[in-house]
Amino acid sequence: MRAHLCRLLTSTCLLAGAIPAAAQTETAPMSPLEVTVACSAPASLLRPAPTTPRVIGSQDTVVRTLFGPHDLLVVNSGLASGIQLNQRFFVRRENRFGAAYGKDTLTSRTLGWIRIVAVDNGTAIATVEHSCDGMMATDYLEPFVAPVVPTEAVSDTDARRGEPDFAVLTRVLAGNEDRRTAAPGELVVIETGVGSSLSPGTSLAIYRDVRAPGLPLASIGDAVVVSVGENVALARIMRARDAVQTGDYMAVRK
Repeated sequence: MRAHLCRLLTSTCLLAGAIPAAAQTETAPMSPLEVTVACSAPASLLRPAPTTPRVIGSQDTVVRTLFGPHDLLVVNSGLASGIQLNQRFFVRRENRFGAAYGKDTLTSRTLGWIRIVAVDNGTAIATVEHSCDGMMATDYLEPFVAPVVPTEAVSDTDARRGEPDFAVLTRVLAGNEDRRTAAPGELVVIETGVGSSLSPGTSLAIYRDVRAPGLPLASIGDAVVVSVGENVALARIMRARDAVQTGDYMAVRK
């Protein structure tokens, strides 16, 4: 195993020198907000499959359990699993603890993204391009897709707001890392809601049930949908007069 990893690391240097610059898949530098979105929880509650590629360690002279910027990580999959040289992947970890709303609503944490710099049939070496948090062995990989942030989520403009439609309400599931609260500028995972038509850029009004007889929902603030998954979406809180909490309602502004 050690000889195998040494050969693979040697190939890292050879492959890096053999690849012309034009073959590198580069993307434009991301804005601070795009980096924040990329580092957030994905708009998904799906758990990784047993065959999902995972980090198993690092290329270092000592055994380490925590990895960060510019480290070389060893991945337990290679060409046989479809991994190719120069591919980029998010590194994520399943949240097993937290206070997310309702049952089976724990999200995943995005720890950063990596680029494959050497690969053989069953193993790959990747360099850490960006670290959102510390990476560890058993963290899993998902294909990297640079976020596209809707203009509505970039700046807070009153002119974009419409009247809330209470016909279909969604709820806040969790803040980043499954926290129960979130503040303006932060991202939250929300239900898409049965019959809802959420899309990136959709404006949302935030309300809370104060659970007092005879009192209507209390207005908390506003948010904008950033991305939409199969059964959840990611929204950015644009303004709020109180901390947005797990279980708060959201109504589409039309």
